[in-house]
Amino acid sequence: MSGPERPGTERPGTERPGTERHGVVQPHATSQEIYDGGMVVRREVLGAAHVDRANANKDSFTEDFQDMITRIAWGGIWTRPGLTRQMRSAVTITAMVAHGHWEELAMHIRAAITNGLSRDEIKEILLQTAIYCGVPSANTAFKTAQQVFQQMDNAAKANAGPDATPTPPN
Repeated sequence: MSGPERPGTERPGTERPGTERHGVVQPHATSQEIYDGGMVVRREVLGAAHVDRANANKDSFTEDFQDMITRIAWGGIWTRPGLTRQMRSAVTITAMVAHGHWEELAMHIRAAITNGLSRDEIKEILLQTAIYCGVPSANTAFKTAQQVFQQMDNAAKANAGPDATPTPPN
């Protein structure tokens, strides 16, 4: 993903080499453009319902934080083309395990599925974290992932109705 094009900001042939690697954080991008680009990716990765809940729950105390993560994390980092979203999900899952952020881990396991990782790939990431982050952390991570997958399966069954054929987990 190379970020949104901004017609008229550069004359053809005058673009600075390497600027395309920065996602939406281009030399002349406004803070609003970075926020908007971040919000697009945030919604694509986490789901509109999650982002809508986060925005509905913000108040004068948390508003600046929500703005910061949308602009910096989602607009500044997740829009960069240097890694796939699957790779970004793998790195994020590992960081959540390493620091014991279990609620965020659950959210990013869902996001990893949205980004195209399979349950088997998530399992492999968690096995890798057992070596580098510790077995107790990986144990909790596996329990968290198991709960997330059960919730996802239950939601899929509820949405499918009584005549639906079960979908395999991977």
